[in-house]
Amino acid sequence: MPATRTLRPLPRPPLLHVSVQDSLKRFIAENALTGGAMLPAEAMLARNLGVSRNSVREAVKALESLGMLETRRGIGVFVRHFSLDALIDNLPYALGQSLRDIEEIIEIRRTLEVAMVERAIERISAEDIAALRATLDAMRRKAERGESFAEADQAFHRLLFRGLGNRMLSRMIEVFWLAFRRAAEFIDTENPDPMATYRDHEAIVDAVERRDAADARDRLARHYQGISTLIANAKASGRTTSGPGEGHAS
Repeated sequence: MPATRTLRPLPRPPLLHVSVQDSLKRFIAENALTGGAMLPAEAMLARNLGVSRNSVREAVKALESLGMLETRRGIGVFVRHFSLDALIDNLPYALGQSLRDIEEIIEIRRTLEVAMVERAIERISAEDIAALRATLDAMRRKAERGESFAEADQAFHRLLFRGLGNRMLSRMIEVFWLAFRRAAEFIDTENPDPMATYRDHEAIVDAVERRDAADARDRLARHYQGISTLIANAKASGRTTSGPGEGHAS
């Protein structure tokens, strides 16, 4: 068994607890500690780093907020199993401070979904296609009344990739929807043509059902032009909304 790497004393910069955080992260990585592994006692960490126990305590709290560590009262500090939950929970407070941020996040979503759709087609089940068709019906009914269908739209994209069993991708799709809702603070995201958006989704399902990966990729890529155009126009005109609203994300 390889020897455990040790912690080295730290200099004392203005933000000492940040340096302690970095040292703890390096210690976890260098020793290949995984979820459930226990860190050395607080006193030992402080002694090895040459800092106060209070600095260690502040660093541990910060890493707990990021979902990297957890403190079990009366037992010790443990490495947490990797999860995006902490990141996603904090996104509403940090995500997208400008239209440029929103634009970049939506571009990442478009690139990711276009890249993944071929694998999704290979694994999608008849049940998921039926569920997509049912979601399309709900979209059409709302579109015929001139109503937006943000919730159905979100469900559609979740169903499209459900067969991959990729929890990380599913959570990332949630992140993108948070970005869209954040965009409503900057621009009017109300869907000007719900029927056109419904037809976009219908064309994607048709391509998926035919197992036509090339057409599905093309349809998905073009599918995002609507929100991208809204953002581009808002940047050019300086037009914004006064607060959050509901519209279409894709």
